[in-house]
Amino acid sequence: MKTPAKVTIIVIAALIALGIGAILIAMMNQPTAAAPESSSDGALPGTRSNTHVLDDAGADAPTLVEFLDFECEACGGLYPVIEQVREQYRGDINFAIRYFPIPSHLNSMNAAIAVEAAAQQGKVEEMYSRMFETQTEWGEKQTSEAERFRGFAEELGLDMDAFDAAVADPETQTRVEMDYAEGLDWNVEGTPTFFLDGEKLELTQLTDLTDALDRAIAG
Repeated sequence: MKTPAKVTIIVIAALIALGIGAILIAMMNQPTAAAPESSSDGALPGTRSNTHVLDDAGADAPTLVEFLDFECEACGGLYPVIEQVREQYRGDINFAIRYFPIPSHLNSMNAAIAVEAAAQQGKVEEMYSRMFETQTEWGEKQTSEAERFRGFAEELGLDMDAFDAAVADPETQTRVEMDYAEGLDWNVEGTPTFFLDGEKLELTQLTDLTDALDRAIAG
């Protein structure tokens, strides 16, 4: 069984440094619910065939899925902590991301479309990381940040003609909206929301997540 001791220390330090106690409050009182299996066609629980799996430990490993919004402050604040959890459990769990752009966030859809366009060139994780690492620079802006996101694509060395075509393609936004619609079907009410092996997690503190991962691995 994995011990959460090391990651707990990291989490506590991150919470103090980032001041993200409010994130925990936002994640509280989310009822545990099973995701409707009939609406998922992916090889892993809680995923579809087009879901982006960032850590692949195999079909027999537990699968953690995060519904996220790249403009969400809670997602941005939690991002470095989730990265530590991913490192702690690397090789033992699958980790996948799904889009849930909150309509009140002006650039959340633009960001998701840019990430999806980068994914078409094999750079989903790089763009995912860039979005959260720079969120404080563009989050909550009342004008489009699409040109900034295009700059990220250039920095990542993407084929810009292909990137621009993907951004302009209505199917790219449709892909994002598919995740959002399914999230609503699964009672996702805000971000971040996590599912472990298809079951919505109720998190009141971050050790609830690591404890759940430990039980899933042991089981």
